[in-house]
Amino acid sequence: MARTSTQKETLKSVNYLNKDFSDFKVNLIEFAKQYFPNTYNDFNEASPGMMFIEMAAYVGDVLSYYIDSQFRESMLAYAEEKRNVYNIAQSFGYKPKTTSAATAVLDVFQTVPALNNLPDYRYALVVDGGTEIAAGNGTLFRTTEDCNFKFSSSFDKREASIFESNAGLPTKFLLKKQVRVQSGNTRTEFFQFNNAEKYTQIKLSEPDIIEIISCIDSDGNKWYEVDSLARDTVFEDMENNYTNDPTSIADREVASYILKLKRVSRRFTTYINENEETVLRFGAGISDNPDEEIVPDPTSVGSNLPGSPSYLTTAFDPSNFLKTSTFGLAPANTTLTITYAFGGGIDDNVNANEITRISSISYTINDSGLASSLVQESQNSVSFINPKPASGGSSGETVRETRENALAYFQSQQRAVTKDDYIVRAYSLPAKYGTVAKVHMSQDEQLSKKGMHELLDRKITEDDVDKNLKDLQVNSIPNPLAMNMYTLGYNSNKNLIPLSETSKRNLKTYISQYRLVTDAVNIKDAYIINIAISFSILTKVGFNKNEVLLRCVSTVQDFFNIDRWQIGQPIVLTDLVYELSLIEGVATVVNPETDNPNNLPIVVENKYNTSQGYSGNFYDIASSFRGGVLYPALDPSIFEIKFPNVDIKGKVLGDNLGTRE
Repeated sequence: MARTSTQKETLKSVNYLNKDFSDFKVNLIEFAKQYFPNTYNDFNEASPGMMFIEMAAYVGDVLSYYIDSQFRESMLAYAEEKRNVYNIAQSFGYKPKTTSAATAVLDVFQTVPALNNLPDYRYALVVDGGTEIAAGNGTLFRTTEDCNFKFSSSFDKREASIFESNAGLPTKFLLKKQVRVQSGNTRTEFFQFNNAEKYTQIKLSEPDIIEIISCIDSDGNKWYEVDSLARDTVFEDMENNYTNDPTSIADREVASYILKLKRVSRRFTTYINENEETVLRFGAGISDNPDEEIVPDPTSVGSNLPGSPSYLTTAFDPSNFLKTSTFGLAPANTTLTITYAFGGGIDDNVNANEITRISSISYTINDSGLASSLVQESQNSVSFINPKPASGGSSGETVRETRENALAYFQSQQRAVTKDDYIVRAYSLPAKYGTVAKVHMSQDEQLSKKGMHELLDRKITEDDVDKNLKDLQVNSIPNPLAMNMYTLGYNSNKNLIPLSETSKRNLKTYISQYRLVTDAVNIKDAYIINIAISFSILTKVGFNKNEVLLRCVSTVQDFFNIDRWQIGQPIVLTDLVYELSLIEGVATVVNPETDNPNNLPIVVENKYNTSQGYSGNFYDIASSFRGGVLYPALDPSIFEIKFPNVDIKGKVLGDNLGTRE
């Protein structure tokens, strides 16, 4: 029998904490002394063996450096290279800005004929978005939205003045509105596609792309830009008219457009590479059928293993769904026409009154039954001017700015999570979908079972619940899965009003794309408490009492400016008294001659008569004072002085001026 012998392998101790050249060298010398004492023992700096030890330490130092560098560059907070910062930022959903366009607000004018001494708004135009106006230095500016002269609101006001008259009667009116513009040149490129390829990409030739204006294929189909290919819905608006939605036409004055969600299969995303070039990426759908007709086949889900009794334990392969609309269609046998804006920069910040020359313009008007000559005259009368300089143009973000903005963007996730998130989203709804002026969020509450039984026993209807809760002393419990969003809007005079039903539907559609799936948001009307203010002052010697009183009334009007007030905000009357005392010529604010149970120099009165234009909400002012502070109701409500010229009254005591309104 042959004998075999085995030699036990000795484990050598290796130090894995070396990071630089000197550490590697020292540990290599120690390793040689410990494990090869008889093989090599000449550690003189001039010896050949030390050359190999130092070369090995050099290689280890280089590898350690690049490992650390790669690890650092993989984290957005520490990355320095533009390519890595751009890649990580866009993986978070943030798109770096390689350029910034200058923006401005232009005054837009047009004339319309008179009808019964009033403007004939049948000739009012809709100046289409994308109209180009050139500045004096040749910089082009493009309108970012339609300018609709048929529509007026507190956020998008239309002004009318007499432009021409004959024998004292107006014959033509001048209409004025405002529209936002941004700088940038436009260019159109064509891209030919043959057979469909999954996740195909195209690169635009111009650098510093501001935005993709349109993408149309040979068949006239529109392709939509989305945040990610997995998102299959986009916002789309349509004019609020009888044809589009006869149920919303009554709200046309406060919501000129209706916001809808549209499911789209033809979509693309944009990507910025390290050379600051814009790349368009398309989906993986390769079906020749319209996307709306594609229905996934259940038998194609997962791997079809032979003899498998069911698909319960099958590993599902997501690529089996690529023939559906999951990531959008890939363009095939077509030509894409892509129009985009590029440019921007500091030179686009032009001075006031320079953006005046129309380069290209288009209109929308229903001219049926109208005189063609008057329609043409109205179109020819359109003009633009910027009363303030254009600003905001810059060379784009630096690498550090991109990194910091991406970190902030990642934290927000474009989702509404907190109360403030919902409030900001509601305020960001464009005015053409409804003027959301005030928003307040609170936890929804439900009645306890005992309270519900009491209401049912007394046969109280849903409309009477709020009136009877206090009488029944019914306990309510918070609903953790629902929030109440109390809203108010503005009318054309910038007075608070409840949001119209069309505005609420638009707000619901808008929030639905940011709301968490487990959250429910109930959009409700807040309460408006109309008030009137009275005060009395003593003036200093040598001041014109009438002028001092006018300054006081103006201060009170500014104090109660509705832009400064929110739902649930109390009135701190001591602050108002302090502001009045600072007015030049005011000696003191004194108690009025009338009886004031709160012993305050300012009297607050509730105005609720609907026939006089007030909200109709009665509020007990006297019982709501606490230490010089007037608190609103427990129900979400806001104080408003609806008619400042009437509801703010001041008086100088010891003078026969009387009450100054």
